[in-house]
Amino acid sequence: MSEKLDQLKTILAEVTDLNRATAVLSWDQETYMPPGGVTARSEQLSTLSRLAHIRSTADEVGRLLSELEEETAALPFDSLEASVVRVTRRDYDNDRKLSPELISEIARAGSTGQPVWQKARREADFKLFAPALEKNVELNRRIADALGYKDRPYDALIDRYEPGMTTDELETIFAELKKAIVPLVADVARNADAVDVRVLYRGFEPAAQVKYALDVVTKLGYDLERGRQDISTHPFSTTFGPGDARITTRVSRDFFNECLFGSIHEAGHAMYSQGHGDDIDHTALWGGASPGVHESQSRLWENLVGRSRGFWKHFFPSLRSAFPEPLRDIDDEAFFKAVNKSYPSLIRVEADEVTYNLHIMLRFELENELLEDKLKVRDLPEAWNTRMKSYLGINVPNDREGVLQDVHWSYVSFGIFPGYTIGNLIGAQLMEKIRAAIPDLDAQIERGEFVALLRWLRKNVHVHGRKFTPNELLERATGKPLTPAPWIAYVREKYGALYGVKPVPR
Repeated sequence: MSEKLDQLKTILAEVTDLNRATAVLSWDQETYMPPGGVTARSEQLSTLSRLAHIRSTADEVGRLLSELEEETAALPFDSLEASVVRVTRRDYDNDRKLSPELISEIARAGSTGQPVWQKARREADFKLFAPALEKNVELNRRIADALGYKDRPYDALIDRYEPGMTTDELETIFAELKKAIVPLVADVARNADAVDVRVLYRGFEPAAQVKYALDVVTKLGYDLERGRQDISTHPFSTTFGPGDARITTRVSRDFFNECLFGSIHEAGHAMYSQGHGDDIDHTALWGGASPGVHESQSRLWENLVGRSRGFWKHFFPSLRSAFPEPLRDIDDEAFFKAVNKSYPSLIRVEADEVTYNLHIMLRFELENELLEDKLKVRDLPEAWNTRMKSYLGINVPNDREGVLQDVHWSYVSFGIFPGYTIGNLIGAQLMEKIRAAIPDLDAQIERGEFVALLRWLRKNVHVHGRKFTPNELLERATGKPLTPAPWIAYVREKYGALYGVKPVPR
């Protein structure tokens, strides 16, 4: 390894440590920090973010990259050296467009906005949060302007998170999904009585739910020697390095799905991080290829595995032992159907697989309109409620269950939400390939065996970190670029069977 690459990696290691320290402080704020710590914490996060940005965008980094690009030009595209230089260059060129002062403002706005969002959510009053959101919309616009774009400001933001993706491509994807989803939603609604969901609301002791959920995710492969689970207002995962990938969950006595599936979802993120190769630690390659690829791992484990029939054939006996009273007259087939019931719902994180992408489409559209000043922040609740009625046919009773339900807008994060839909599509596309590689996958899941599945994901997705863009990763893993077709086929087949609906030919 050359001396110049060693010098670059030393700088990247320092930046990584600063960013991980920032992540620790953010995790603490959402889990254990007392409310009085907000002001000091926002300054701490602002300082660390600014220092990391200054170090990563220094002229020295640009000089080293220019010299290393010549030095690594003849190396294979996927070599560690060439990949470190290539991905660092992409980050460097983008980050140089953002001033240290803007980075500080972004970090400070997120830290101070989050407790304001929490209060507004508790009181179901959007007006309390509106000023913080107005500031965040302004900062998103400034980011888009600084990065630059040809057609629409959202292009700059989505490319920042999902390299190579454009707003027009997303709109095409959502149009194709809407065309497939809307008729399926109507077919399911006509056969709604085929699935009884009442068991999920019978009352499950919260502490026992948290324990059971942790037991399940460890069986899936989440390594507690390198992780832990805590409670937060909104479930999330965060990673501080190869030996520390943490998850949080939330729990409701009156709705079973919230804790278990939230834990499986976040464990999917954490297992992705736990599977990164040791050789990419402390470099620009550490982390997920994109939010969409990260979501593919969480949604794959949560839905394609955790809501499968085989999963519940295996886990239902232990679930009934943990909760004998609410499950006294229920069998595994009835429970499998209950956790898969499709119906229009208010809350994104509780939405079923069929309707989930409509929730994301709504947020994507609203972010674009706010960014392009076609929608004012003060009018956001009305716009939200109107679209919920149009897309899902339901009335929003209050801001808590409407526009305030997600933590994301308390941060400067426009461009993140589409990753959830992209993750659904990538997960289904990967699973199609996994089933070809592991023909008895369903039988393995029914026996509670997840090693082969996790091993395939480790080899084909996890180990690479950020080495490849999402489409480069998909091409290597599946032989195809991103396509909605596998996901559409999956939901049509699964929900057609659940509700006695004849699948629509592709």
